Amino acid sequence: MGFWHYLFVRAALLYLVYTALLGTLFHLFPSLVGPFRPSHVHAGLVGFFLQMVMGVAYWMMPRPGGLRQDRLEGLTFVLLNAGLLLRLFLEPWVLSGHAGLRPWLGLSGGLQLAATLVFAYAMTKRVVTADMLRKMREERERRG
Repeated sequence: MGFWHYLFVRAALLYLVYTALLGTLFHLFPSLVGPFRPSHVHAGLVGFFLQMVMGVAYWMMPRPGGLRQDRLEGLTFVLLNAGLLLRLFLEPWVLSGHAGLRPWLGLSGGLQLAATLVFAYAMTKRVVTADMLRKMREERERRG
């Protein structure tokens, strides 16, 4: 497991614990549900689930021709977590009436979208058919 794969999985587990703790707090302090519910859902779906999927995909998906994508992996991780942390911090404030922070919430969504696009681009380089692999191998052998 590489450095970025490790960070993806570790961060996903932190978001899982955060989500479980927040869910428990909802039962103890029901007034928290209103401003924190969207953050709770987002931390679970994006922070835990999507991040775990991305980390495991980067780790386990085939790497045709020994493909290395360290920069794309790092960029995906940084964009996703910067956007998610910004959202988790700002969203309860915006829902509590601080509408002036809404553009920053839009930025958090943009960062997460950018992470998703980088991930999708990286995966297009890994998702290949057996025929494509054969052609890559033949081309490599022809070159030498």
